[in-house]
Amino acid sequence: MVLLVGLLAIVTVAALGGWLASRWIESPADAAARTAPPPPSPILVPVERRVLSSKLVTRGTARFGLPVPVAVAPSLLKQGPGRITTLPLRNAQIAEGKTLLTASGRPVFALRGALPAYRDLVPGSSGDDVRQLESALGRLGFDPGPVDGEYDARTGQAVAAWYRAAGWEPFGPTRDQLASIRTLKENLGAARKARIAAVNAANAAELALETARASAAHEVRKANAELERVKADGRRNLPPEKQRALLTVEAEKAKAHYAVQAAEADLATRIAERALVVLDPRQPQSARDAAEAQVEVARAAAQRSRYDGELAVAAAEREAERLEKQVEMALAAIDLAEAAVRTAELTGDMAVRSAIDSRRVVRFEAGLAKEREAQLTDELARAEARLGFQVPVDEIVFIPTLPVRVEEVKVAVGDTASGSLLAVTDNQLSVDSSLALDVAGLVKPGMPVEIDERALGIQAAGVVKMVASTPGTRGVDGFHFYFEVQVTETPKSLEGFSLRLTIPLESTQGEVTAVPLSAVSLSGDGTSRVQVQRDGRLGYLEVRPGLSADGYVEVTPVAGSLEPGELVVVGFENP
Repeated sequence: MVLLVGLLAIVTVAALGGWLASRWIESPADAAARTAPPPPSPILVPVERRVLSSKLVTRGTARFGLPVPVAVAPSLLKQGPGRITTLPLRNAQIAEGKTLLTASGRPVFALRGALPAYRDLVPGSSGDDVRQLESALGRLGFDPGPVDGEYDARTGQAVAAWYRAAGWEPFGPTRDQLASIRTLKENLGAARKARIAAVNAANAAELALETARASAAHEVRKANAELERVKADGRRNLPPEKQRALLTVEAEKAKAHYAVQAAEADLATRIAERALVVLDPRQPQSARDAAEAQVEVARAAAQRSRYDGELAVAAAEREAERLEKQVEMALAAIDLAEAAVRTAELTGDMAVRSAIDSRRVVRFEAGLAKEREAQLTDELARAEARLGFQVPVDEIVFIPTLPVRVEEVKVAVGDTASGSLLAVTDNQLSVDSSLALDVAGLVKPGMPVEIDERALGIQAAGVVKMVASTPGTRGVDGFHFYFEVQVTETPKSLEGFSLRLTIPLESTQGEVTAVPLSAVSLSGDGTSRVQVQRDGRLGYLEVRPGLSADGYVEVTPVAGSLEPGELVVVGFENP
């Protein structure tokens, strides 16, 4: 027994010595194995089925709608702008058809309309502003007739009923309008008288023209008759007398010639007889004296015949000249008669033309008088049609949306009611915010927006209303785009609060197979893959990545399958 115990002790000591030796003595392989790093262990996460959506988070400040200025234009129906007598309080609610303020004891109503009030609306007016008024009257329960943009009697009656229902007297014809009607009536009466006078003058001009034509024709006929008479007288008397006068001259010349020849022959005979007596010595002196006396008598007779012939020829020639002058005078009378005919024709033509011109002038004046009468008649009819109930432009403002709240009062009681007086906003809450340049293109009008501020317990919803087309507008810097969110649901008043805005940019529209982004890697050929642990072993699976959000990415296996709960490698951990 003692020996057995001793042997056990020896064995124990030997084993302890070997163990101690092994602690202090090691081989190079053991030393290398001891100093080598431990193998890394994979970090595995399960594959999930989840909805992925990318979101944009930013901040903004809530407000009511952008302030809309309320301006009152001056009315031409009044002498000048009135003085403000009452004003609304800030945050006051103004419904359609209600009095916004008063000026000089007259109301300024608020109506819904996109087109601002820019003129007085009176009977006879037409246009889109009248259509806005008719639509507003219909909404308020006052029938304006057809909503056709025409301000007629039914529209005026609806306006009067609206004013009276609101406790105001409707605006009727002004003194200037009534005075204008009286003036138009007086002018119309004068125009009618002028037109009647012009018509009478035109009728008189017609008679004057007919008279001128008849008188001209009469004078021409009279001148032609006188011309024919003068021509007849000349043809009847002058040519035969002129012929006889010429024959008389020739006859007298012939008679004078024959008488002179006979006297000269007798003188020659006497001279011959005297010569016989003188040459005959037997003749006594008395015979010679007698022969000489006979010669002298014959010579005197020849001279007398010559003188008598010349006198007779001269008398005949004078008669012929007298007749020639009568012919010339007759011809001159014919010329005068023909000239009288031409004068009568020209005078008649001038008289007719003058009468035609006078008729044209009076016809033109009659036309002008008729047009003036028609114009004044039309003006009077239109002026009388405008005498109904009217809406002065300074008693109405059109606001795009109603009801509204008063945001700012820019004037005080007693100020002139002209220009911009108030600023109003709608009751729609909006949030002003901005987007960085790189994400502004992802946000579109109509996108849903989550609105919250956890520290204040605010939770609301909205939609993107608009995104500015250029950076640096609406008070943001040049590196951001302004955008507006319209609040659709809110249990609390958010005006003035700074709020967080979350905008979903993309969504998978349902659950998809998703893994962490770090689980996806690229292979050498550029394809995407994940490393999956199956049966204790790791292997690669080629996938097609989709939407990524919140650190996860949608994956679809190209071949094979990837089920939820399977483990994929997202990294390795060194112990």
